[in-house]
Amino acid sequence: MFARSWPGLRSLVAGAAGGILLSSMLSACGASSASTGGVTLDFYFYPDGSGATQQAINNCNKQSHGKYTISYQVLPAASDSQRLQLVRRLAAHDPTIDLMGLDVTWEAEFAEAGWIEPWTGVNKAQAEAGTLQPALDTALWKGSLYAVPDNSNTELLWYRSDLVKTPPKTWAQMITDAEQLAKEGKPHYIEIQGAQYEGATVWFNTMVASAGGTILNPDATKVTLGAPAVKALSIMRQLAVSPAADPSLAVQMENQNRLAMEAGTAAFELNYPFVYPSMKTDNPKLFKDFKWALYPEVTPGVPAKVTIGGTDLAVSSYSQHKALAFQAALCLRDKQNQIIGANVGGVPPTITSLYSDPALFADYPFHADILHALENASVRPKTPLYQVVSIDISHLISPPTSINPTSTEKAMIGQIKNALQSKGLVP
Repeated sequence: MFARSWPGLRSLVAGAAGGILLSSMLSACGASSASTGGVTLDFYFYPDGSGATQQAINNCNKQSHGKYTISYQVLPAASDSQRLQLVRRLAAHDPTIDLMGLDVTWEAEFAEAGWIEPWTGVNKAQAEAGTLQPALDTALWKGSLYAVPDNSNTELLWYRSDLVKTPPKTWAQMITDAEQLAKEGKPHYIEIQGAQYEGATVWFNTMVASAGGTILNPDATKVTLGAPAVKALSIMRQLAVSPAADPSLAVQMENQNRLAMEAGTAAFELNYPFVYPSMKTDNPKLFKDFKWALYPEVTPGVPAKVTIGGTDLAVSSYSQHKALAFQAALCLRDKQNQIIGANVGGVPPTITSLYSDPALFADYPFHADILHALENASVRPKTPLYQVVSIDISHLISPPTSINPTSTEKAMIGQIKNALQSKGLVP
């Protein structure tokens, strides 16, 4: 999710803009029967109450000059429910799915099952041109491109400049700073996703990658944790048992982190860019001291490798209009629509040149740090069994206070190995 790429924003906008979402759903239903003579392409995508997705659809429908009309089919708000609905339809060879938005962890599973079409020829060249490489990496499986990156996501360090004059560069420094603030009786919590869900897996993956390690080898046949994982787990536990930890760490998700920061009880927050406009609206007084910096380093002097999120667009293998679906996908993620996605929807672009486009600067003052994080990003383990692997990881690291670095790493090796061999029970 968010952790799918970014469940925090999706659930936030879905809950905060129910009226807009309902309107989008109604218009989507009408679109499939109100085509102007061309083909109707059913586009299954997460609920975007910001209106950015509908704007992109409207732009592409206009630009198609009657060749196609994209009909917005709104998926459930929760990432797991989105995947479940798509899997059920695709397993039944449903011909009504033309285009779909995939969380960046689903591509291997969907490609291996034969549910999505590979991108080849001119379509592939257009999808790759100018696209951030880590974003493209999320859409690759066994050397083939199976989707086009539509939007991306990454976490930054958000902090209060009235409490911390210079943002910490490392995890060790951040925890030390927070503990000192606690001694002074000041707001001091470090907000991060510690609940037993995808967000915890993302935290662990970021820490392992930042320590120089991986969870699986490139072909997803072997567990490769080792010393980097033990180091990652040690830092996670250090935070969990420190005064720097929010007492609610074990149930904290992105939105709870945002709310705690806005309430004034935290000094630091590791979260996605949606927290910036939210703070501006919800707590204008605190907003003036709400600053950002790069994600803290695990190893001093080595940039963090933050787990990349986002959504990729894929064409269904059972679509009756594949050629048009490829065209529509490229339109939906073109420069104009990615600018709208960033400024209206809050999701970072996947086209590199947009980060030097002034159209992005006003509402994205942190664009340079977002680009830096994305260019150095890590990708979650690529395997058709990712859902099981993620559940195994989150089960073993939540609550974070239960982590014992050495024994947790050994247990994780065993459970993930069983998952890759389709053995054992899912926790």
